[in-house]
Amino acid sequence: MLAKKLQDKLNLRNEANALRSLSSPPLEGVSKAIDFSSNDYLGFSKNETIFLRASEILEEQNLKQNGATGSRLLSGNHKIYDLAENYIAETHGVEAALIFNSGYDANVGFFSSVPQRGDVILYDEFIHASIRDGIQMSHAKAYKFKHNDLEDLVSKLSLRAQSRSQVNTNQSEIYVVTESVFSMDGDSPDLKAMTHLCEKHEACFVVDEAHALGVFGMGLVDNMALGNPVVRLVTFGKAMGCHGAAILGSDQLKSYLVNFARSLIYTTGLPPHSVATILASYKQLANVTPSAVEGLSDEMKKLNENIQFFRKEIKTKKLQAYFIASDSAIQSAVISGNERVKAISRKLKENGFDVKAILSPTVPAGQERLRFCLHSYNTQSEIETVLELLAKSLEGFSAD
Repeated sequence: MLAKKLQDKLNLRNEANALRSLSSPPLEGVSKAIDFSSNDYLGFSKNETIFLRASEILEEQNLKQNGATGSRLLSGNHKIYDLAENYIAETHGVEAALIFNSGYDANVGFFSSVPQRGDVILYDEFIHASIRDGIQMSHAKAYKFKHNDLEDLVSKLSLRAQSRSQVNTNQSEIYVVTESVFSMDGDSPDLKAMTHLCEKHEACFVVDEAHALGVFGMGLVDNMALGNPVVRLVTFGKAMGCHGAAILGSDQLKSYLVNFARSLIYTTGLPPHSVATILASYKQLANVTPSAVEGLSDEMKKLNENIQFFRKEIKTKKLQAYFIASDSAIQSAVISGNERVKAISRKLKENGFDVKAILSPTVPAGQERLRFCLHSYNTQSEIETVLELLAKSLEGFSAD
């Protein structure tokens, strides 16, 4: 029997038409809706080459076990971890990479252990929940700045830097935290300007690249050549098509996290096959074929073409007033009201398109949205049709 106060919270969420539930995948042989909802941007989760290569890696290392058998500090640090972490670090041009079980674990592990009492964390107001949870576990003081607002960040940085100089410059650290591609809006901050600001104020810049890795090559930090001082989180459950995450940085940072990140220390490690798949996915991402253009793999090139085509169709169908400006694989149409956005999502599903409604409280009330996730395997015909259906569904509604 659930406690009354817990049941009351469920009832309130149900009354707000915001109750979440787990849905089952279609049965084998039943036609699936066209995917505009998953994070599998490059189709790597279904890539047979990656699947087979992961098995080959396990054979090469003579690792034929199903589980890690313990935490990485006990018996779970099998040798594929070293292969994968070294390859990832070399690929991104950093000293070290440390694999965590998930992006959530990596963010919680970093932010709960690295910022110390007396330190200050400045974070974008739209930052991911996993980072917020990690910050809540930290003893540092935290302040949010307006989304992608450099002026607000400058103001807060200047105040914190001034306060730090008055107390003890050597002991108080400032951390500036953002995402290179935001998961709900699909937009990006001015990373170059933020890097310069952090250098000027001697702040540590932390960037979550969860939705940029694979969509923008090895991520926007790499693309912009922002340099190693930037601490990065990369996750593997999105464009990489598998599972897990890594913190990228210095050897000293890796050593610190191994000793103090509780989400790494006190959990069973990933099984060998998961780590082999991460390594295989990275090698697939780096495999640029002779037909590739401007250093993009075939999958990245097709995804980029689909993003550009989607943005063009938004204008053609006069839907700009609904969509948030984005050059990423995430394209969000703001349609306020849980009931209304769920109804349109159902309508699209009835016509064979899986586009998820993002409801409050996941996003603020009034900012509910349809979140279109684009993929390398979507066709231009599918994009045209789903946007045409959206336009028809929106008839009679005014853009908020």
